[in-house]
Amino acid sequence: MKKYLNIVADSFTGYFNYLVEEINNPSWTNYFYWLLGLSLLVWILEILTPWRKEQKIFRKDFWLDSFYILFNFFLFSLIGYNALSNVGVALFNDFLGLFGIKNIIAIEVQELSMVSQLLIMFIIADFIQWNVHRQLHKQPWLWEFHKVHHSIKEMGFAAQFRFHFMETIVYKSVQYIPLAMIGFGIEQFFVVHMFAVFIGHLNHANLGWNYGIFGYIFNNPKMHIWHHSKELPSDRPHGMNFGLSLSIWDYIFGTAYIPEEGKDIELGFEGDEEFPEGFKNQTFFPFRKENKIIQRKNLKNENKAI
Repeated sequence: MKKYLNIVADSFTGYFNYLVEEINNPSWTNYFYWLLGLSLLVWILEILTPWRKEQKIFRKDFWLDSFYILFNFFLFSLIGYNALSNVGVALFNDFLGLFGIKNIIAIEVQELSMVSQLLIMFIIADFIQWNVHRQLHKQPWLWEFHKVHHSIKEMGFAAQFRFHFMETIVYKSVQYIPLAMIGFGIEQFFVVHMFAVFIGHLNHANLGWNYGIFGYIFNNPKMHIWHHSKELPSDRPHGMNFGLSLSIWDYIFGTAYIPEEGKDIELGFEGDEEFPEGFKNQTFFPFRKENKIIQRKNLKNENKAI
């Protein structure tokens, strides 16, 4: 037990020192300044070439979404997630040690070129995220958390990071074992993650791009806006266009849906008129007792329908 308590203590001080180091010492592998730079770049693109020209530069909930970026990218780890995840990794490794297993690396990729390593990691991580994203829409209890993201009423680059902190726990937990089985280094994680952030910013931006033929491979603003459509087709009650960075999974598995230009469609979800505003209220919304009662009723109704 003392070992894990020490990990928690070291994680808090370690992550705080990491943040200070990030801010005070810019470098080519610096999350803070890469995030700031990519955000400014996509925001400038929105200002110069807006798709919805009537939308204000400081759109609805711009500052709320900006705080979500700060919280989900940095503060959430500072207040506890980094410590909990480090303890989780230690517990997992100790469990493997009971069977004489030092790690679960099943595929060695270090001998491959850097480009090959990046490509393999990017594809595997994105496919896992696509599957998790589908479940966020399909499973009632997960959907209550995902509603935070779909409460967006106007698209903008910062909307990418308006999501409940529980999504981080779900995504990272599901990704951990598959990626741990492949011997990737921190450099690959950094490059793949920042590339995914850039695509995510573009997907949510006020931009009318679809990348032409490459839109069948990469997710894009004209495709992703339909994912945020308030009105869903009758044959797609749980949504469509679940790709994060890649759109190819949606085309392969039949979840792609772009019936027309979605420039002016209404965004949100059914009943979002009663969804709370503000970070605090949105964060606690999925945990409310009355919310869980509604979830159980919806689940029973779905079972009856089946």
